Amino acid sequence: MEYRQLGASGLRVPALSFGTGTFGGKGPLFSAWGQSDAIEARRLIDICLEAGVTLFDTADVYSNGASEEVLGEAIRGRRGEVLISTKTGLPMGDGPQDWGASRARLLRAVDASLSRLGTDYIDVLQLHAFDAHTPVEELMSTLDQLIAAGKVRYAGVSNYPGWQLMKAQAAAERHGWQRLVAHQVYYSLIGRAYEADLMPLAADQGIGALVWSPLGWGRLTGKIGRNRPIPENSRLHETEQFAPPVETELLYRVIDALEGIAAETGKTVPQIAINWLLQRPTVSSVIIGARDEVQLRQNLGAVGWSLTPEQVATLDAASDVLPPYPHTPYRQQEGFARLNPALV
Repeated sequence: MEYRQLGASGLRVPALSFGTGTFGGKGPLFSAWGQSDAIEARRLIDICLEAGVTLFDTADVYSNGASEEVLGEAIRGRRGEVLISTKTGLPMGDGPQDWGASRARLLRAVDASLSRLGTDYIDVLQLHAFDAHTPVEELMSTLDQLIAAGKVRYAGVSNYPGWQLMKAQAAAERHGWQRLVAHQVYYSLIGRAYEADLMPLAADQGIGALVWSPLGWGRLTGKIGRNRPIPENSRLHETEQFAPPVETELLYRVIDALEGIAAETGKTVPQIAINWLLQRPTVSSVIIGARDEVQLRQNLGAVGWSLTPEQVATLDAASDVLPPYPHTPYRQQEGFARLNPALV
């Protein structure tokens, strides 16, 4: 397993990490993803550790805390072998302190996560979403407080707009607080919006991308194609309403390219899609998920080899879409491109 720095921090993380959204299986979304109990989770974690995957990602909102509980039980007795990443901020109830990123909410949420995980520290704590109600100084000072107390080692965000992420970094710089080092983002061959603003920001600010849904919400598993509609037993039928949207022709164009490279290399469509991400700038780790051992072992096969430059170019071309304004003229007009080739 390759290990990479998490942004500009000193923390080294595996190129592949494991997402535990399939642990617990409570509620309409997460029960469709998977329902691994502690025994099943322990076996999956065994396989991960054998392969060098040491970072496990969860969130308090996953199965209403059950994912953290199952993860905590599955790693009992080997906390020192693993890194835990968890997220908070989304609603865990209807009470005034049950959602958001206020100081009161964060302090309570971290203590609750520590209890469910059965540990006294979180390696990477991420804000699950941007909370417009909480002043950035309150947010960043609280994260700094949690790090100073030893409850959190590193802080990051997830699903953040670029301007708010930059405000947070600026506040930390201004006051001498700990800076954010991670951004958990959606990024895939059928969802490259990350590249427009967030990737250049990450490169400039030393923020490592932890990529979620690298297979485009299950659309790049190899089971879907131009003449292959979504299988009847696919979880997409139950979860597609939550998925990032994608144009049908773009999806098929990317799948065609993936299948062509799969025929050349003998690798699977998911392995190729993940390997492409591992070659992208600012990516620290790609979060893979699995409901069973077969799926996990297949995804682990995405490392240990590399696509050729020609294959990468093929996938780049198949997945390319014109970015939104103000990036559009830098792609369309030579004068703009000359001023800022990084946006081309």
